[in-house]
Amino acid sequence: MISLTLTLALTLPPSDPCVSGVPVGKRPGPYSFLVATGPQRGQQTCYVCEQHDGGKPGVVVFARSLSDPLGKLLVKLDAAGKKDTGYKAWMTLLTESADLDALAKWSQGQGLKGVPVGAFENPDGPPAYKLGPDADVTVMLFVKEKVVANFAFRAGELDDKAVDAILKAVPKLFEGR
Repeated sequence: MISLTLTLALTLPPSDPCVSGVPVGKRPGPYSFLVATGPQRGQQTCYVCEQHDGGKPGVVVFARSLSDPLGKLLVKLDAAGKKDTGYKAWMTLLTESADLDALAKWSQGQGLKGVPVGAFENPDGPPAYKLGPDADVTVMLFVKEKVVANFAFRAGELDDKAVDAILKAVPKLFEGR
């Protein structure tokens, strides 16, 4: 009986929500990562710094693994933003060591055009962000130096329903603009 209970406990999905990243209402701090795509390829860049200048809206996606659902999310985030507001979305892969060629190839295969991707060479992510160790993907939407929405997903949880929930939060970035 005990082994059956233990087996069920190990195979059932966690019932608690995944928590990761800067909480809503707080300021996302600066961090630099190595960009793999676009004009800043090969450079350490802080897009958070650029977005904070002028209170521009941004979406930062941290990922510990690459997947098709992640690519779909990034394509939709790029299309969802109002460019005339200075909106920018980007993805940071958390990894031991950056393979910019592989990351650029993945990005191209996903059809990403306006969303830069890059790598942060520490699987824990920037310390100030307090990314959850069980979070495979963390998405934070911010404007005027404040997080307005935060989403976190364990491996395999980022699906079409989750992508739709994230996209429904994007208009918060443009309220009052």
